[in-house]
Amino acid sequence: MRVKNGMTRHRRHKKLLKQARGFYSGRRKHFRKAKEQLERSLVYSYRDRRQRKRDFRRLWIIRINAATRLNGMSYSRFMYGLKVANIELDRKILADMAMNAPASFAKLVESAKEAISK
Repeated sequence: MRVKNGMTRHRRHKKLLKQARGFYSGRRKHFRKAKEQLERSLVYSYRDRRQRKRDFRRLWIIRINAATRLNGMSYSRFMYGLKVANIELDRKILADMAMNAPASFAKLVESAKEAISK
């Protein structure tokens, strides 16, 4: 008995081409090109899900550093002062405070300065 895989192949190709929507030119229309591009795209998305976390942490550190320098302190001294003062706020929250609530952030800087000077 002869078994042909026309239905299976058609479904598999259709599924892959559906994932390739949004690609440019033959990369969305031709199965082989779409498959090659999709494999590469999935590698990029896997890598960048991890890089996104690094990028945001870098952004938060830059914002905190800028705000602490406006209040007459460096980033590293500020983080050390928070640790000594037992203030446990993560960088995401600190960066948000630096951007949206500068008065309360200035109080944090002052408490970090006091903790270091003791």
